[in-house]
Amino acid sequence: MGFELPTGTDPVSIRKRIEAMEMLLERSFSVPGTKIPIGLDSIIGLVPVLGDIITTALGAYLVWEAKNLGLPQWKIWRMAGNVGFDAVLGVVPVVGDAADFFFRSNTRNLRIVKKHLDKHHPESRIIEG
Repeated sequence: MGFELPTGTDPVSIRKRIEAMEMLLERSFSVPGTKIPIGLDSIIGLVPVLGDIITTALGAYLVWEAKNLGLPQWKIWRMAGNVGFDAVLGVVPVVGDAADFFFRSNTRNLRIVKKHLDKHHPESRIIEG
């Protein structure tokens, strides 16, 4: 592969891993014929029960990385709440699949982590363009 993820525990490495996971889960593909981004969260979520378990575990990984980063407990709980809400929505057969397009818990959690990193670890900022 031409793409390697950093394995370090420094803020820059953790930020890159979280951003890569969010991209994979929420924006790695487009709906054919449109510009609507979807990711593995929406695709795997179509598999009843097992898909929801897998996507919840992948979302929990982002929360775990944020905990290792040292985010305050209230932000960790907020991120866990986003993942939990997404998991509860995913249990409802058709509503859960549609909700994956509108409630992107991983994107919300990435936003929480970025805001924390930009304030407390400004050296981890990456110029996006």
